[in-house]
Amino acid sequence: MLIVPEFIERRLDPEQEYGLRLTLIGIAFLLVAIPFGFLTEQVLSDGPLTQLDLSLSEHLISLARDHAWANSALEVVSFLGKPIFLLFVVGIPAAWMLKRGEGRIAVYLVATSISGGIVDTILKIVVNRPRPTFGGAPLNAAYGNSFPSGHSLASVVCYGAVLLVLEPYIKANHRRPILLITALLVLAIGMSRLGLGVHYTSDVIAGYVLGMAWLLAATAAFSIWRVERGAEPVTPTMDGIEPEHDPMLIEKHEQAGDVAHA
Repeated sequence: MLIVPEFIERRLDPEQEYGLRLTLIGIAFLLVAIPFGFLTEQVLSDGPLTQLDLSLSEHLISLARDHAWANSALEVVSFLGKPIFLLFVVGIPAAWMLKRGEGRIAVYLVATSISGGIVDTILKIVVNRPRPTFGGAPLNAAYGNSFPSGHSLASVVCYGAVLLVLEPYIKANHRRPILLITALLVLAIGMSRLGLGVHYTSDVIAGYVLGMAWLLAATAAFSIWRVERGAEPVTPTMDGIEPEHDPMLIEKHEQAGDVAHA
């Protein structure tokens, strides 16, 4: 039997006040402070990593440079990570939650997505890394600075938040396949930005790291808010952010109530 130190056990125990939620915030901080901080330092100082970054990015671009159909396919995938499309990805579930009287969940979806976009915009301005040109004019038009990739960050935050919200409504045997499909979609969106030549590899990696950190922090903050309002603590990554709204659990409770009154 694995012996876990008491402090770690308390931090991982969902029943402890803020236990796992504080752990999620700590993980989010480490994701930003270590890998994201390293990537940012390399970009700002034009460190050795940027040379490898350039070489890898050029290789990925060459795969689609000479094929119009490949470029078109990448544009389609990239569109799935654009703000105009993510507006519907987040907006439709948020509107559905509002209709169901779940205002807190709608606020979580909208606030997490918008704040993630604001963080991306601020970092682009601060780092001020130009878009790649690879020895000539950019292969595809893209606005704004390059670091971090807004598509990568936003896809992690938006698709991840929607998945956490909808998890209680998904049958248990369907959750893993849907999680895998979502992860592959997010990966494809980042790869499409590389293939289109509008980002360096480090831009995309940084977007993923910061997006995951922001999603973890926002979810932990929502979970703390939920406990403060008198709800039971949960493990969001396993149960969703509002597991008590699982239709199957509600049906079981209702059936148990009917039996008790019989």
